[in-house]
Amino acid sequence: MTEKVMNKEMPKISEDNDKYEFTGEYMKVEIDGKKHTLYRIRAKKDIIVNGILVAKKGELGGFIEKKDNLDDSSNAWVFGNAKVFGNAKVFGNAQVFGDAMVYGNAMVYGNAQVFGNAKVYDNAKVYGNATVYDNATVYSDVQVSGNARVSGNAWIFGDARVFDDAQVYGDAWVYGNAIVYGNATVYDNAWVYENAMVYGNAMVYGNAQVYGNAKVYDNSKVFGDATIYGNAKVYGDAQVFGNAKVSGNAWVDADVTDIRSSGDITDVDYVKAKRP
Repeated sequence: MTEKVMNKEMPKISEDNDKYEFTGEYMKVEIDGKKHTLYRIRAKKDIIVNGILVAKKGELGGFIEKKDNLDDSSNAWVFGNAKVFGNAKVFGNAQVFGDAMVYGNAMVYGNAQVFGNAKVYDNAKVYGNATVYDNATVYSDVQVSGNARVSGNAWIFGDARVFDDAQVYGDAWVYGNAIVYGNATVYDNAWVYENAMVYGNAMVYGNAQVYGNAKVYDNSKVFGDATIYGNAKVYGDAQVFGNAKVSGNAWVDADVTDIRSSGDITDVDYVKAKRP
């Protein structure tokens, strides 16, 4: 719910800011017991991002708490009912819109977009051409960059990194020091965490878990209720699924596929098998 406030109560804005101004409309938001007063902005000139008009002069924008939240020297814009507050910063050609929230010490910049009901907070950074949208949540010290996409109900937290053309969506979690990059995809209810890496064209989905120092890469797929952990590697065109567990120092390459058993493959240097 928004209300009106007298101009004298609004945050100060520099005289040389020819990009936006505060309107008399404001809303209050409480996060972790701390209350924030956010003010709707209005464009003082046409806002053009990468050759596209995103806001006309006089058009209302979203809500920010103070002028430091939205850079006035770049083309970045906050619109719709989006909210940026705390020490968060939006700059470059970045766009935050819909009902998205960016707060804490988070930064959104480059050509990045955060929209829908997405949340980016704490010390998280979203930059490059990355997009975070739907109900996705990105926080802690996470970095999402490149052309990466985080969507659905996905959660990315800890010191995790998602970059290049990687995608994380559905109800997937990527956290700890995990890294997802290349053209890799992590989705459904899959978890990738600790120091695990998923990259190349690899796919991790279903209820699969990849953790420890495990690596899943190339064109491999891990799905179902499979778990890959320890120092295990799954690569080539391998497929690990069902209730299979691969751990220890096991390597599963292009010649190992369709592992369906509930028995473990563990503590071996190399495992080779043919397709059934």
